[in-house]
Amino acid sequence: MELEKLNLKGVEDKRPLVIAGPCSAETEDQVMDTAKQLAKNGIKVFRAGVWKPRTKPGGFEGNGVAALPWLQQVKKETGMLVATEVATAKHVEEALKYGVDLLWIGARTTADPFAVQEIADTLKGVDMPILVKNPVNPDLELWIGALQRINNAGIKRLGAIHRGFSTYDKKLYRNLPQWHIPIELHRRIPELPIICDPSHISGRRDLISPLCQQAMDLQFDGLIIESHCDPDHAWSDASQQLTPDVLSLILNNLVIREMNQTTENLSELRKQIDEIDMELTEMLAKRMRVAREIGIYKKEHEMAILQTQRYDEIINKRVEAGSAMEMDGEFMKVVFEAIHAESVRQQMKIMEG
Repeated sequence: MELEKLNLKGVEDKRPLVIAGPCSAETEDQVMDTAKQLAKNGIKVFRAGVWKPRTKPGGFEGNGVAALPWLQQVKKETGMLVATEVATAKHVEEALKYGVDLLWIGARTTADPFAVQEIADTLKGVDMPILVKNPVNPDLELWIGALQRINNAGIKRLGAIHRGFSTYDKKLYRNLPQWHIPIELHRRIPELPIICDPSHISGRRDLISPLCQQAMDLQFDGLIIESHCDPDHAWSDASQQLTPDVLSLILNNLVIREMNQTTENLSELRKQIDEIDMELTEMLAKRMRVAREIGIYKKEHEMAILQTQRYDEIINKRVEAGSAMEMDGEFMKVVFEAIHAESVRQQMKIMEG
C-alpha cells in the first residue's frame, strides 16, 4: 500500500496521538462542555458518534446530521479537529459537507466488504485521514482488505484502530485484545499507524489506564478514548467513558518508551529467546512424531482419532500446570488447543494414507 503520515493539522507528530470525546453526540451542551474540558487539557482531536449502529433496535442511535453543526461549533470555539464514524456513502457525504476532519470506519462496517467499497468509492478524490477499525471477529485478512479498499480509492493518510474482538465467552474485557493480531498487522504493513481503542476493549473505565500503557509498550501510535462530561449519565456505553480530568490523569502518567532502544543486555536476552524458540520447535516436532505413532496404532486397531475424554484431560492439566508456573490460563488453553489440532491433522493424514 502507498501510505503517507496522517499529518493532522495543528497536532504534533509524536506518540501518542490522542483522539477523545463522547461515545455519542447527545446534545449540543454535552458536546460543547466535553470538548471545552478536553481542549483545556490539551486534547487536539475531538471524537463523537453522530450515527450510532447499535446491536439491537430501541437504543439511542445518534442524532445524525443534526449533530454535525455541533462538531462545527467545536472546531470554531476550541480549534480542535473533529472526527466521527461513518458507515455509509451518505454518512461520508454529510460529514464532508460539514467539514469533519477525520473519519473512521467501525468494526461492524469493516466486516462488510460491500459497505467498505461503497465508502471507498465515495472517498475518491478526497484528501483526508481515514481510520479503519478491526472487524468484529478476529480476521486479519478482512481487516487488511478493508484498508486496501480505502487505499485503492486514493486515500494515503490511512490508519488502523484496534478495538478488540467479540467473544461469546464471559471475560474480563468486553472485547478480547488478542494483541498478536495488530502486531501481525504491523509486521505486514509497518508504515501503517495503529491506534488503540481501550474503551471498547475494556468496556469498563477502571481497565482503561493499564490498557493504554500496554498499547504504548507495544509501540502503538495513538489512543482513541471515550470521554464524557458526565459519563455516568451517558446515553450510550456509560460504563466505559471517562471524565476529561480522569483522562488527563491517565495520559499524564503514561510511560512512553523509546521505540528502537537496543542495548547489549537486550541483545543477549534476544539471543536467549532465539535459542529457547528453537528448543520449543524441536520439542514440538518430537511431540508430533509421537502423535503420528499414536495415529498408526489407532488405525491398526480401528480407533477414532478424537478421544474426547483424553482431550479434556490434556487441556485441563496443561492449563493447571501453566497457571502454577505464572502463565495465563487462557494462553495455555490456546497453545494446547493449537497443538492438539495439529496432532489431529497429522493423525488424519495417517488414517487417509
